[in-house]
Amino acid sequence: MQLTEKHRPTLDGALEAIRTRAYWSPHPEHPKAYGETGAEDGKAAFDALLNRRFDLDQPGTDDWTGAEVSPYGIELGVQYPHPDLDVLLPAMRAGMADWRAAGPETRALVCIEILARIGARTHEFAHAVMHTSGQAFMMAFQAGGPHAQDRGLEAVAYAYQEQTRTPSGSAAWSKPQGKREPLELAKTFTPAGRGIALLIGCNTFPTWNGYPGLFASLATGNPVLVKPHPRAVLPLAMTVKVAREVLAEAGFDPNLVALAAERPGEGIAKTLAVRPEIKIIDYTGSSAFGDWLEANARQAQVYTEKAGVNTVVIDSTDNYKGMLANLSFSLSLYSGQMCTTPQNLLIPRDGITTDAGKKSYDEVVGDLAGAVGGLLGDDARANALLGALVNPDVKTRLDAAPGLGEVALPSREVANPEFPDAVVRTPVIVKLDGAKPDAEAVYLSECFGPVSFAVAVDSTADAVELLRRTVRDKGAMTVGAYTTSPEVERAVEDVCLDESAQLSLNLTGGVYVNQTAAFSDFHGSGGNPAANAALCDGAFVANRFRVVEVRRQA
Repeated sequence: MQLTEKHRPTLDGALEAIRTRAYWSPHPEHPKAYGETGAEDGKAAFDALLNRRFDLDQPGTDDWTGAEVSPYGIELGVQYPHPDLDVLLPAMRAGMADWRAAGPETRALVCIEILARIGARTHEFAHAVMHTSGQAFMMAFQAGGPHAQDRGLEAVAYAYQEQTRTPSGSAAWSKPQGKREPLELAKTFTPAGRGIALLIGCNTFPTWNGYPGLFASLATGNPVLVKPHPRAVLPLAMTVKVAREVLAEAGFDPNLVALAAERPGEGIAKTLAVRPEIKIIDYTGSSAFGDWLEANARQAQVYTEKAGVNTVVIDSTDNYKGMLANLSFSLSLYSGQMCTTPQNLLIPRDGITTDAGKKSYDEVVGDLAGAVGGLLGDDARANALLGALVNPDVKTRLDAAPGLGEVALPSREVANPEFPDAVVRTPVIVKLDGAKPDAEAVYLSECFGPVSFAVAVDSTADAVELLRRTVRDKGAMTVGAYTTSPEVERAVEDVCLDESAQLSLNLTGGVYVNQTAAFSDFHGSGGNPAANAALCDGAFVANRFRVVEVRRQA
């Protein structure tokens, strides 16, 4: 495979992008960029995967399993190989030496070839993401396709950068000894992977959240065992198949990447997490299991993205209409089923100043409810933004929300004519008095899904202090703030610097607090309870390998 000529410019582009933090992407976002028949071909390819076995030709298959049902009401009927771990794990280690010897550049270029082949099938992957996560098609296409591929490539670039900090090849070392002959050694430095990496996939963003860890581990010399969420196996199984094909064609052991699909209720992730062969774990999901991994998988380097309470401080604005539009979109996108969606909106009970005049707390909440209602008033638009509820737990939380406080915006059912069994709901906004102890227990707990709380606080200073306590104690993937005051802006920024939270200020246009751009934005910080890792920085990749030195007498 002539990978250097084909992919070295892409690697160089990614390295330059993470250096400058400027916008860059080699993966087109528009569906028409994939050819005139791309959409039809992708849908046909997806349909051809349904109701059959998904054979990966990997060792240790002892059974077949699979029970995915699309949030849109379709039974996928795909059966995946179930692993005998005592056979599969040793087979995965067998190819490590050759993969290590290939060096950082070859590993990076092979990873980029994998991403390129996935990219060529973006329409097919979009349907797989849509029907396992409940994302609307366009979001599944973009977030599950080019944006996920960008995040994978970003991890490859950081991996290459970190591995090449130390010179490769032979280094001559000579220490003068005065009148005596100098001491001379020849030294080599080799980046060596830790061992098998376990990727524990999530239900909502199987590729976007999965690709950074997968490619960071693979590019640093580690085999990767992919354990998908039982409801979202297909996108990651497709990824594994592409990776195995590329590795084999490049002359490496395809078992460097394998799939671990589980039987219903098996809980294979817990079993795998503490096996001695597993040296790296990537996990996205609930805080409870993330905390368990951090406490119990002592033999592994564990990277977690868990849960937090995302907060927006609303102090003042010089673009009231733009603020409402921006917030309403952020609360609605994918039915709030994003780890970055705002949950708590902290608003002074005496109101805020705006370019449209003084607005009371009730007016701000009412106007925001009206903006969300207007955005989602048309069912076709609502379906395109909301997608479907990913699992029954989200619906349970949504149904319980009206009992938590005064409802400012009730949720409504939205019919999806194409998928009549889809569960589609608009967001609910609940008003809470931040001074009441019983309300605090509500807004300081994560309520994942289309539920947000408009929390009345005594002042902006109280909002800033509540923000600090929230991030410190509960964590946050995102923080937002609206203010025209330099002093308030500085106070919010200080909180985020002190407590390690990513901040977005005064967003009123087409960029939203719950969206991040690869190569430029950091997803999470790794510095508060919501996550111990950031996607993507040097720390995310540097401890997946160690540099091993060999010294020889010259």
